[in-house]
Formats: sequence, C-alpha cells, structure tokens
Amino acid sequence: MPLPGQLSPSPRLLLGPGPCDAHPRVLTAMTTPLVGHLDPQFLEIMNETQDMLRQVYQTKNMLTLPMSATGMAGMETCLVNLVEPGDKVVVCTCGFFGQRLVEVAGRTGAQLTVLERPWGEVFDPGQIRETLAKVRPKVMCIVQAETSTGAWQPVEQLGAICREFDVLLIVDAVTSLGCVPVALDAWGIDAAYSCSQKGLGCPPGLSPVSMSQRAVDAINRRKTKVQSWYFDLTLILRYWAQERAYHHTAPISMVYALREGLRLVLEEGLQARWDRHMRNHKALKAGLTAMGLAYTAAQGHQLPQLNAVRIPTGVNDLPVRQQLLTEFGIEIGGGLGEFKGKAWRIGLMGYNSRPGVVMMVLGALEQCLLAQGCKVTPGAGVAAANAVYGAVA
Repeated sequence: MPLPGQLSPSPRLLLGPGPCDAHPRVLTAMTTPLVGHLDPQFLEIMNETQDMLRQVYQTKNMLTLPMSATGMAGMETCLVNLVEPGDKVVVCTCGFFGQRLVEVAGRTGAQLTVLERPWGEVFDPGQIRETLAKVRPKVMCIVQAETSTGAWQPVEQLGAICREFDVLLIVDAVTSLGCVPVALDAWGIDAAYSCSQKGLGCPPGLSPVSMSQRAVDAINRRKTKVQSWYFDLTLILRYWAQERAYHHTAPISMVYALREGLRLVLEEGLQARWDRHMRNHKALKAGLTAMGLAYTAAQGHQLPQLNAVRIPTGVNDLPVRQQLLTEFGIEIGGGLGEFKGKAWRIGLMGYNSRPGVVMMVLGALEQCLLAQGCKVTPGAGVAAANAVYGAVA
C-alpha cells in the first residue's frame, strides 16, 4: 500500500449546521506546544477556561467544565448523571435532536413521557406546565435551538415552571451557546450542554457542560452508580476540581482552542455577539426571501445562527449542495428526518456570522438555483441583503 500524500484538503466555507470555520486565533492557539495534562501550567489553563465558560453560560455553577468529547457526549453526561433506572423523565421533541434526547434518555432506564410538537414549531409553556403537573417527573429535557428545523424554543420561563413541581430542567444549548442568549442562573436551568464547533468558533471535540447546585445535590443522592464510567461527573470532578486526581488524558490542544474561543466571545461582549448574529441573519433572511425561499420554523421563532429553508418545488436537493461545494467551496446542510430532501440548513455561527459570508452564499446559491431552472430575479438576494445592512448602518 503506497504512503498517502501530505494532508491538503480543498478549502471550504463551512455554512452547514456545524462545524463552522474556526477563528484563525483559535487555530493558532492549537499550535501552542503541548504540556502534560497534570502540569501546573495546564491546571491554570483549565481554571481560566472554566471561569470564562461560566461567564458565557451566565452562571456561577461550580460544576462547569468541558467534557472531553463532542456535543452528544454533553447530552449523555447530563442524562446518565441525573437519571437513574425507573426515574420519570419528560422529553420535549419537535425535531431530530429532541428525538435524540428520547433515545439517550431511554437507555438510562427512565420512565419516559414524550411531549411532541410538529417539526418547525415550539412548545407553549402552558402545555409544559400541564404535563409536569400530571407526570411529576424528576427531570425534563428540551432543546433551545433545534438544529434540524431552525426553530428557537423560548426557555426563559421553563426553569420557574420546573421548580413549581421540583423538576430538574436540562437544556440542549448545542447550537445556541455563543450565538443567542443562554442565561442559566437567571432562567433557573439546572443542566445545560453545548459543543465547541458552533457558536464558540472552535473545532469539534469538546462539550461544555454546566450543572446547578440542585443538579449536583441530585447526583449526590443517587442510589446507583452512574451507568457510564467515562461520563461519571463524580469521577471527572476529581480531575477538574481542586483534587486534580487523574481520570483521563485531557485533549490539551482542544482545551487551548476552547480557551481562545471563549476569550474571543468575551472580548466581543455577549450582547454585541448576539446582535451580530441577528444582524447577519436578518440580511441573509431578506436575501433568501427575495429568492423565493421560505423558512421551516414559524415567524418569531427562527434561529439567527441556523437558517433552515424549504427547498423550492422542482429543485433537487443534492445537485444544488454538490454545485455549491464543488464550484464555490461552500458547504450547507441538507434536511434531517422529516425534512430530509425538503430543506436546506445554512449556518451563520460564530466566526462565520459576517457580511462577506452572507453575500457570498447568496450569490452562489442564486447561480445554483438558476441552473436548476428556478425562477430567481438575478441579483435580488444580494440586493435585499444590502438593503438590510444599509438600513442598519
């Protein structure tokens, strides 16, 4: 077998549901020489990373740390630590990742109650309160930013509702952290998990998790061991807390990356970052609408960082995405589950949420739609986006 050549993939603009392009400063940070995972220098870097992560999550939770695995590991961490066999769990699902919560929660041996809404919709707090009053679960899970549909679930009131019934609230913040407000303490969220490769502008590989004292107390009251050794927070905390006991070899370079990504978020300022994502979303939405594309999520609940639109009648999904990739080096996402072959997902997350990206994808998508015989007024998308930027200026 011949030796493979030097690694040199073609450049891509990653505008799918994740990963997005990492910020150049993050990539530079990853070239920092390695130190040992128990080196005093690295232990200080861990402390700094935790402190900044708390600021971005808007929490004082002591149990706030990046799990050494991707975003789905954060989901599993929260569930396996907070749920024991036989516990009642309510899962709210209106998309692919809500269904993933059902799958993972089911493997804990929980007694599941699945609350459903059609794909692209969100839950009403009253519906959730009625379900909690009836079921009286230990835990409720919900996705704040449903990546499969582009729907933005309001979660601000849910912590108070959960406390009415002594329920622990788990929130999936995988596609929301670093893009839209996530305020764990103010909203009474007991457990949240996210990922490194979206709003935080880093490569995939870490899953930031945070748990309230209520959640920690629930873990300490467990009658059975956590079913996963690797994701058992009672063991991991011995490494990330003051004891610094060996648990696993941390991914040093990824922690460097996350530290720099969090520095970038806080340098920009949380409100400024959320405003940037919204401004570029509005420009992209104006352009997509001018080209005849309709969003899958309801008006008023459309994510700024993940723009999911219906594929026009008569247009084939795969050829358009292949043309974008081969001719323009742009990746967008196809639909999942019920939206497979019916929707495109265009991400404007973290570093990629900027005007030049908006203009580039609108111009390229216009050419692809025209090649498919779609009736699009040439230049309409870019002109509409320009009008939004002009009005903001």
